Amino acid sequence: MSSATPTSGTSLGRRLSVTGVLRLRRPSEIWFKPALSSVAAIAPPNLILLALGRLDLAMYTMAGSLCALYAHNRPYAARARTLAWVVLGMLGGVAVALVTASLTRDAVVLVTVGALLAAVQKALCDATRLGPPGNVVLTFISSASLFVPGTLGQIPGHLALGAAAGAWAWAVGMAPALVRPHGPERRATAQALDAAAAYAGTRGTGDGHAPARAAGYAAVQAAWQTLLSLPATGTRATTRHALERLVVRAEVALAAPADTDPELLRGWARALRGTGRIPRAAGFGDDAPVTEELLGVDAELAARPAPLRQRLGPLAPVALRTALGCALAGYASLALGIGRPYWALVTAAALYQANMALTWSRAVQRVVGNIAGVLLFAALAPLAHMGQILLVLFCLALNFGAEALITRNYWLGSVCVTPMALLITEFAGYQEPGDLMTERVVDTLVGALVGFLAAVVVTNRRAGDRVERAVTAADRAREHAARLLTEPEPAPAALEAARRGLAAALTELRATDDAAAGEWWQRALPQERVVLAEQAGHRTLAATVRRQAARTYRDTGTRAEDVRP
Repeated sequence: MSSATPTSGTSLGRRLSVTGVLRLRRPSEIWFKPALSSVAAIAPPNLILLALGRLDLAMYTMAGSLCALYAHNRPYAARARTLAWVVLGMLGGVAVALVTASLTRDAVVLVTVGALLAAVQKALCDATRLGPPGNVVLTFISSASLFVPGTLGQIPGHLALGAAAGAWAWAVGMAPALVRPHGPERRATAQALDAAAAYAGTRGTGDGHAPARAAGYAAVQAAWQTLLSLPATGTRATTRHALERLVVRAEVALAAPADTDPELLRGWARALRGTGRIPRAAGFGDDAPVTEELLGVDAELAARPAPLRQRLGPLAPVALRTALGCALAGYASLALGIGRPYWALVTAAALYQANMALTWSRAVQRVVGNIAGVLLFAALAPLAHMGQILLVLFCLALNFGAEALITRNYWLGSVCVTPMALLITEFAGYQEPGDLMTERVVDTLVGALVGFLAAVVVTNRRAGDRVERAVTAADRAREHAARLLTEPEPAPAALEAARRGLAAALTELRATDDAAAGEWWQRALPQERVVLAEQAGHRTLAATVRRQAARTYRDTGTRAEDVRP
């Protein structure tokens, strides 16, 4: 196999460049689903409140409605659980905020509580890999709730509104299961096949082969995580096993790109995105024995995720950055006399990514998007003030636009999020547009500046240690697979489990090294060890594929060329 490309050769200075930060990407494959879901979840509660003349309560229903933005990539059984936890987490944050707001009006205390909530939400979302929109929506709602005057007696009613809207959002998120019950797992498998095809197109040595290989293994790992969250028995098991065969073919392509036909993989991916039958991988039809190729599944099912406390440990620097940055941003906003310091707090909370380089990119995107969004609000405000129904309709349209555009680039989505947030503040009554715009721009600049400075001050000194551990884990996984390959007849289950373990270790190594390379003020990363571990690991993966292909040919009579994609 060809050598891996060291990432440390890219200086941090180049990583902090603004070049490319605002470049638009291709839209997400399912960009319309969260966009439509958000509108479907928000519209009925808001329109009901409008009819009742209580649009001032919309913030509490929005807390539940915005939960519909989550878990669109998860199979429906897993989505049901995830959405339920998101609704509970949202209500928990709002409850803490409302209780605090009812007990004190001290702005410093409120900002401090908001910063602590933001840190907890950030850590939990990252540890559970909740995915977009992550902690930002949770922090926005809980922080805004802190600055709404209220009493203890009002809290149960407000939480009941949020719970009712959350139940509706849960139903909206689950509704597509009635039409395409296997859509998420088919889509995840298709993405794995496309990523494997992209790497196969380089033949393993062409331009861009290293990032293509890393992306391929990441997509395959994501597909396995999706499939393994499905039931192993019952009616859904048949679909799952058919998709598992295709993910195995993607793994084979990643290990042996020179022997792979990329167009065949892309054809399977296109078929999966439709509604027809799942394509059959050559040599492994529905009637062919597939026990051996899926032996590793049982091993992966038996593996349990690390305890939550263990997953939270490495996130301590990011949580500390979030708490410090949000608190300081809120205090700075208060010092400037801004009436809504939670805007600065939320801006800081939205910045923090896996490392400082990505945090810098998000800061630039946030500032550009928010300022452009303020200009859009200036154009929309005169029309929105013509009636509350227009206010609601504009908010729905902007919500759709935000979710539709944010996958192109974060700043583009922010162009819609900013005026929507400004219009929401007017649900309770008319606000002077000039004051709103000024405060929003100042809070954006304060939050971005102070938030990024907090990322500079709170360095992630553990990043190098995590790379060391990832290299060691990859070496051990490779050695285990290599030992099995030296045996005349290794147990098929053991060899397959070793291959899956090695693929997972190499994927984690690449992600950990990329994250660490974006940090500063840390000891030199073991880049040579990373490159050697990736080289040796991918050679061993290819060897396991060849051994498994030979066994399949010997045991089933399948032609060797049929085992390759």
